[in-house]
Amino acid sequence: MGLREDLERYREVGEAKREDLADFIQYGDLGQSLPDEINIPIKIVDLPEFAYDRRDKGGIGQGEPDVGDPVGEPQPQPGDGDEEGDPGDESGDHDYYEMDPEEFAEELDDELGLDLEPKGKEVIEEKEGDFTDMTRTGPDSTLDFERMFKEGLKRKLAMDFDPDFLEEVLKIDGWGPDRTFSWARENAINVSKHWLEEAYRRIPDDERTTYDSIEEVEESVTRRSTAQKIKEEGITHVPFRKEDERYRYPEIIEEREKNVVVVNIRDVSGSMREKKRELVERTFTPLDWYLTGKYDNAEFVYIAHDAEAWEVERDEFFGIRSGGGTKISSAYELAAAILDERYPWSDWNRYVFAAGDSENSRNDTSENVIPLMDEIPANLHAYVETQPDGKAINATHAEEVDDHFGESNEVAVSYVNSPEDVTDAIYEILSTEAES
Repeated sequence: MGLREDLERYREVGEAKREDLADFIQYGDLGQSLPDEINIPIKIVDLPEFAYDRRDKGGIGQGEPDVGDPVGEPQPQPGDGDEEGDPGDESGDHDYYEMDPEEFAEELDDELGLDLEPKGKEVIEEKEGDFTDMTRTGPDSTLDFERMFKEGLKRKLAMDFDPDFLEEVLKIDGWGPDRTFSWARENAINVSKHWLEEAYRRIPDDERTTYDSIEEVEESVTRRSTAQKIKEEGITHVPFRKEDERYRYPEIIEEREKNVVVVNIRDVSGSMREKKRELVERTFTPLDWYLTGKYDNAEFVYIAHDAEAWEVERDEFFGIRSGGGTKISSAYELAAAILDERYPWSDWNRYVFAAGDSENSRNDTSENVIPLMDEIPANLHAYVETQPDGKAINATHAEEVDDHFGESNEVAVSYVNSPEDVTDAIYEILSTEAES
């Protein structure tokens, strides 16, 4: 195996050492990634290299250590010491595996067992599909001859009869055309009375009393079905009619753009300390990546709130902390106004994700937030409670929302008390929307 193959093998080993997606979401440095490029750490595998031993061992032909160019760096020797620190106390270097949101969404689907099918909203194009629809008029080139032939053949099978057998029936003593016609109708033989009269005229008088009964005819004469006649003689005529004509035309397919707007709401009041903010970021950031990967066009709105709400940029969203109180309904009021103005429900899929420590102003959840959640049309509303240090007595918002909406497929409530809970929360949110 050559050096090139060795290098490639080591790269593959490094790729295999890419951090697990769930571990990356729970514990990784999400800040190294961009909205459209997720960077997942890879442990670098040191490649083998030649090293020059600078110790003088003596011997014939031993040159000075500084003669020639060294290959690789000299390796530390026992007793050399390490002024930078003790051996083994430094973490390994990392490279990054770059993943776009589409690949991230696909891998997260596989890892968590998700099955979210994005919904198309705005019609952007109508195009012709397969020629599967039928009309009674059209150009000759689109005439469905196969269908027309089948219709004609069915008619032939239904209308055809065995003329030789009927001629023998006409020879029953006392029957003639009238009695034969009645018998034919009773036996679903589609023969006209005119045909029978013409055939009877051709029969000599002395042959019109050949048989005494129909049973005698059936015993004496072999009767052929239409299918048997076609098999033996082929088809000389298929009775086509105008009403059999059908012309194929293409099915019209509407191409719908899969647009999504995600409204991220975060409590930035004084109680939302660093650990709580980090859990919000660990939950919301992968959700943003996932939905970006699933939809053709994804836009994001970030709303921060204490007792009042205001729109912020993403870079500010996870770091803001105020000293004010909390009124969650202020964020939903602002979200409703933004959605109505910029993202009409007829054109956009909507997700409204909120997070906080479940502390809220007295009665605000029941009197204001829940009615607003009912009034804002969305694919999914979700609330994420973050309580890493234990729950406060007045932190009841998540429970009130959960109790009100119960098993609704349009509202998800999840509880994140540590990084280990993050992937469960993401699954709870996305699987709820998938079910709806």
